[in-house]
Amino acid sequence: MRVAAMAVTVKPFTSPATTNPKLTTQYFSVPTTTINPLKLNTTENPEFSWTHLKKGSSSSLLTHSNSAKLARNWMEYQGINNWEGLLDPLDDTLRSEILRYGQFVEAGYRCFDFDPNSPTFASCKFPKNSILTRSCIGETGYKPTKNLRATCGIQLPRWIDRGPSWFSTQSSWIGYVAVCQDKEEIARLGRRDVVIAFRGTATCLEWLENLRATLTSLPDDGVAADNVVPTGAMVESGFLSLYTSGTSTCPSLQNMVREEVGRVLEMYGDEPLSLTITGHSLGAALATLAAHDINSSFSNAPMVTVVSFGGPRVGNQSFRCQLEKKGTKILRIVNSDDLITKVPGFVIDNNDVADKEAAKVAGLPSWVQKRVENTQLVYADVGQELRLSSKECPHLSKGGVATCHELSTYLQLVNGFVSSNCPFRATAKRVLGKHHRQKLANL
Repeated sequence: MRVAAMAVTVKPFTSPATTNPKLTTQYFSVPTTTINPLKLNTTENPEFSWTHLKKGSSSSLLTHSNSAKLARNWMEYQGINNWEGLLDPLDDTLRSEILRYGQFVEAGYRCFDFDPNSPTFASCKFPKNSILTRSCIGETGYKPTKNLRATCGIQLPRWIDRGPSWFSTQSSWIGYVAVCQDKEEIARLGRRDVVIAFRGTATCLEWLENLRATLTSLPDDGVAADNVVPTGAMVESGFLSLYTSGTSTCPSLQNMVREEVGRVLEMYGDEPLSLTITGHSLGAALATLAAHDINSSFSNAPMVTVVSFGGPRVGNQSFRCQLEKKGTKILRIVNSDDLITKVPGFVIDNNDVADKEAAKVAGLPSWVQKRVENTQLVYADVGQELRLSSKECPHLSKGGVATCHELSTYLQLVNGFVSSNCPFRATAKRVLGKHHRQKLANL
């Protein structure tokens, strides 16, 4: 059993100096580097673009050559068997699906108004019906049905209102719900798919919520907030606040998600249906909370799958056990070189141990164990992990800490990953050539 900890220095939020700022999406700040999570189709990152992937070449991973396979085995690709046999080596159909869901997250970033000088700052730049078309991610076959907003629950002093409006923006557009409506795409997928996509951190108050790293009890739906039933399940305070907080004019993200999922189930509940929740960074954490909430709130919920990119830790061991018990399937795409996936808190590796007593670390003094548990900073990783590494990618190996967390980095790594023995496509020919030469030398 292993105890791991990560200390992070946080840099205060500063107002961007230009009217067209780059997006900063890291969970905690890194030294003097501004992160643009997209960098797609730009000279800054020419190696990865959706245009290249969508071309009908043999290298394209977004073609529908495996349509029959996907339609026939869609539940496997949604994680019904925890992606057994599909991750190492990475199955090409699964790769295509991961990249496809990455597009929906990208659309969330492209639609968000990051300009603090804009009158529509922190809102969606486009009308709901045109979110996917105007974000230029190509034809998806999905129709956006609801905008989603997250609200900060931190009580700020009144003098904050005298400062710039961007600093005190309490509610902001965080993502959307989209339902597959195209008959050909439904046939290709083997079911009607519903996507909930969340962007990463963008506003000052979201940053403040991120820093509330201590664990807090997950309330039971049937109990008032001030009379929580201690089930043992705990999640990061800031993430839970963003998911459950609301105002008199803006309902909570939790209520919006429940309302739309209920409407979708009423309309399409009698046909094959899947619910896929995807997000990057903060959005990955919110996706995990939303998946748990949906499976806890709807007895007739369809298969719920999370596809997360560069997500931080969300909850403790009991929270992980609840997710598994309710059948929530989570695929975490992790870059080993990404700092954000290693925070917040500590991790005690106790694998599949369900009860707290059995989680004691062999060889670790009991008083140390107790001190660690009392910090309310003991987290547990959830779901299945697809672990990648920027260092294995020829085009990304020299990138900095900030680059490791960008959404485009994750998409490029997924696009190029082959297996743990041959981590990246660009190195496959070299590795196979070396193996062939060694084989000849042994003859």
